[in-house]
Amino acid sequence: VLAENEHECKRKVIVVSLSPQAILSVAAKFSLSPNECAQKLAGYFKSLGVSYIFDTNFARAFSLTEASKEFIARYRRRECDAKALPMLASACPGWICYAEKTHGSYILPYISTGRSPQQIMGALVKDLWASKENLKGDKIYHVTLMPCFDKKLEAAREDFFSEIHSTQEVDCVLTPVELEQMLERDNVNLTQIQPVPLDGDLSSGPSLISAPGSGSGGYAHHVFVNAAKELFGQDVSNLQWKVLRNADFREITLEDNGEVVLRFALAYGFRNIQNLVQKLKRGKSPYHYVEVMACPSGCLNGGAQIRPENNTSSKALVARLEEAYASLPTISPADDPRVAECYSEWLGEEDSAKAQKFLHTKYKAVEMSTNALGIKW
Repeated sequence: VLAENEHECKRKVIVVSLSPQAILSVAAKFSLSPNECAQKLAGYFKSLGVSYIFDTNFARAFSLTEASKEFIARYRRRECDAKALPMLASACPGWICYAEKTHGSYILPYISTGRSPQQIMGALVKDLWASKENLKGDKIYHVTLMPCFDKKLEAAREDFFSEIHSTQEVDCVLTPVELEQMLERDNVNLTQIQPVPLDGDLSSGPSLISAPGSGSGGYAHHVFVNAAKELFGQDVSNLQWKVLRNADFREITLEDNGEVVLRFALAYGFRNIQNLVQKLKRGKSPYHYVEVMACPSGCLNGGAQIRPENNTSSKALVARLEEAYASLPTISPADDPRVAECYSEWLGEEDSAKAQKFLHTKYKAVEMSTNALGIKW
């Protein structure tokens, strides 16, 4: 792409969006702070010919907001809709692929329709930002840096092809392990790269921010806090999660007048996902919402994160990344004025048809084939 971009007739504006989990993986590899790493990555990519570098935290704010709104609506109709609850998180493409291929139409109604931050970022870049820059979406080549190989499958889904702009909303997904190979190939030491600030249009600002909650995006935390307030008038913030059968399965409850009214869980790794699905099929799942992630320990332990050095265990590296993630300043989407402004400016209003188009998606059962090449992703 960079080589083709030398020809004016084919030239595109190249944009790279960095996920916080991927930034932390690279930061750990080179012993950099998260902000140092983000800015050195920006410097490296711009030295290659990339025009703009964003992080995905702004897109995540929309993803969290939509998840919360969807859950509250589902909770309110739970008495008349047998498949309204539990609502299962939708940000993990490994989980989505598994659900579509293995459990098909049974499990899909329970999955949130909200897009992941990657795909909301795709819409932000190719629609909102493109219009501000007087660019056509198909004149932008959008790359994301993600902690997971399955993000490549997600980006290629038919639902994320923009008919309006005749382009995929995310053109290419790069991962930390692939970035590591690029740096080694080019004989580049990231610590020696001149730092460059991220472009502010769609980024956190002068420094990286996080959302309260897990290193996988904080979905359960955000939805729980907002549901407690909206449905029961309770202000909760310091959530105490209870570890159940293993560290990758935790739960939290909210009581109102002595009755448990909300029961949420984190279910990471396929062992816990399989147990969750089986209980759901038997009608024995007690949960209202579950943050589901395919990787044990969640996105900070994504399959495409940089591997630990020889003298470091995977567990120790994940703990280090979790500590770094927790050190980032946090902001709730409701406290970011840009989110409300963007809903109004870009989408017209929160529940508009345009909001549904750019912030939500749909799923379909994938028929199992004896020929793996016959599977349509």
